[in-house]
Amino acid sequence: MELIIEQERASEFEAVEELIRQAFAGEELSDQTEHQLVKRLRNSKAYVTELSLTAKRSDDEVLGHILLTKAWIIDGESSCETLALAPVSVSPEHQGQGIGSALINASLKRAKQLGFSSVIVLGHPAYYPKFGFEPANRWNIRAPFDVPEEAFMAIELVPGALANVSGVVHYADEFSS
Repeated sequence: MELIIEQERASEFEAVEELIRQAFAGEELSDQTEHQLVKRLRNSKAYVTELSLTAKRSDDEVLGHILLTKAWIIDGESSCETLALAPVSVSPEHQGQGIGSALINASLKRAKQLGFSSVIVLGHPAYYPKFGFEPANRWNIRAPFDVPEEAFMAIELVPGALANVSGVVHYADEFSS
């Protein structure tokens, strides 16, 4: 199957939200509101239009979506911009076919091209390391809430980007709405 990964279009917003809702419907650790989060983030200062990507076949059917938004690592008066990967979604009938991996790889590449130097993710510790993510505590970067250390990860898009960074990640306010 040929996969086309491109920037999400406004005309696809409703279809993407429905895809996200379906993708998380059976997830035990989900609060089932990821589609509403994406809708809120699209209208936030943290939103980076070029980092909301869809995966489609040539027939334009949306099979997957990924969103990276701005976040900040704050330690006292020191602040460092990063990106938060959340969520990545693939329609249930197309999961396990590499679509999520293709979206993650494409979004990391595009983020680097746009000048971003790091990304954080709260995700499955057996999945994200294959993309280069490592436990964020390696850099003394912490989540703003209690999570297993191995599930809170970061990746340097630019080598050494997090070398002198530490602190607590502050997500866009829309994450807690």
